[in-house]
Amino acid sequence: MRIAALPLVLFSLFSATALAQSLTVEEARVRAVPPGSPTTAAFMELTNPGEADLALVGGSSPLAGSLELHNHVMVDGVMQMRQVETIPVPAGETVRLAPGGWHLMFFELARPPAEGERVEFTLTLDNGETLSVEAPVRRVQPMDMQGDG
Repeated sequence: MRIAALPLVLFSLFSATALAQSLTVEEARVRAVPPGSPTTAAFMELTNPGEADLALVGGSSPLAGSLELHNHVMVDGVMQMRQVETIPVPAGETVRLAPGGWHLMFFELARPPAEGERVEFTLTLDNGETLSVEAPVRRVQPMDMQGDG
């Protein structure tokens, strides 16, 4: 009996360890946009409680034709939005996606998201894991670094 239970115990320990490596997503929200807007953005906090560095490498949403990772950078004294390949989330740290910094861009919207509704999207990590997120649509000020909008 004890030997038969050993694989189950080992599997349980492995599963708990694998889950501990995953990112947690908090404070997710999608920007409300006016009718006719072809794009919107999403913001959130990504926390990596694990011991290995992770990175966000992409995502998708039924609301958008494509989803891209972006950052704002200062170029010759002017803030510019740039697409990036990854958003690093170091082990044991929290990375904030907020207006004026890292964020997700939703392109080719099927329809503009309305304030108060919820938007589903999937995040893809560099380890192949995917995370499902459902975020409320809220008005967010363009450069509200606190994201309280």
